[in-house]
Amino acid sequence: MIAPKLQPGDEVRVISPSRSLSIIEEEHIKLAKERLEALGLIVSFSANAYEMDDFASSSIESRIQDLHAAFADPQVKGILATIGGFNSNQLLQYIDYSLIQANPKRFCGYSDITALSTAIYTKTGLITYSGPAFSTFAILHGNEYTVEFFEKMMLGSADSIHVTPSEAWSDDAWYRDQENRQFITNQGPMILNEGQAKGTIIGGNLCTLNLLQGTEYMPSLEGTVLFVEDDYMADPSTFDRDLQSLIHQPGFEQVRGLVIGRFQKASGMTPQLLEKIIHSKRELTQIPVIADVDFGHTAPHFTFPIGGKTKLNAQGMSVELWISEHMSE
Repeated sequence: MIAPKLQPGDEVRVISPSRSLSIIEEEHIKLAKERLEALGLIVSFSANAYEMDDFASSSIESRIQDLHAAFADPQVKGILATIGGFNSNQLLQYIDYSLIQANPKRFCGYSDITALSTAIYTKTGLITYSGPAFSTFAILHGNEYTVEFFEKMMLGSADSIHVTPSEAWSDDAWYRDQENRQFITNQGPMILNEGQAKGTIIGGNLCTLNLLQGTEYMPSLEGTVLFVEDDYMADPSTFDRDLQSLIHQPGFEQVRGLVIGRFQKASGMTPQLLEKIIHSKRELTQIPVIADVDFGHTAPHFTFPIGGKTKLNAQGMSVELWISEHMSE
């Protein structure tokens, strides 16, 4: 199930299913709102978006109320998570999935929101989106790629999108100083295993996706190409065991490819260590694997559809990556 594309004049609701909007500076809220309005969208905020408890989040009841209200409101066409966090999986058993199924909207976020986006797709069949949070739109410099691919996926008319590498990327605390940023020239994706693959996109933040293992919210891995990434807390050993845990899931033998997002510098991951991790896993030897792709916790990043389709061709020094919402291959 695919929600209608956003159109100029459509309302997008900002909700806080993980961390609170209160942790975002008012200046950055204003900037993010203005950037979305520049795309022709109307931005509204959920009733409890600013509520904050001891965990920089809010009560399950408040978050569920805002999620349900956003999907139920006929004026709302898209829903953006404020930011990530640690606890969106608390919501999963309280969600009225029939309400969501009856009122499909474009739901987007990343990081901890992976649990919520994936559960919605698994329970309803509605394609959700791993892409910028509301707060991401407050980045002043080096954010053009993120906005471009968000616009292509959410508002554009193309059936499929060719994912080209960004010119440069950053891994700095942009929210502390918008004018003194460090940008690194992008060398493009790294090929760890050559090959071609077509399949359904499942993924997002790896350690968050793994929280769904053994639950009714974990999607089937049959015929999938996995898109996974992790943040600075996932050092090479942690990433290795988290990936191995996913490999142990039923149906992994039917996974067709693996696309790995860019690691943050503080993770300590290097191309050499990642290559050793990937090549140590015999389950990956027959499928294409690429890494250092523009999604995850560095900036910028493209928006991809969870439950959509991808085509990957990784040969020699060349990578071709296409993404689409449409379910036909």
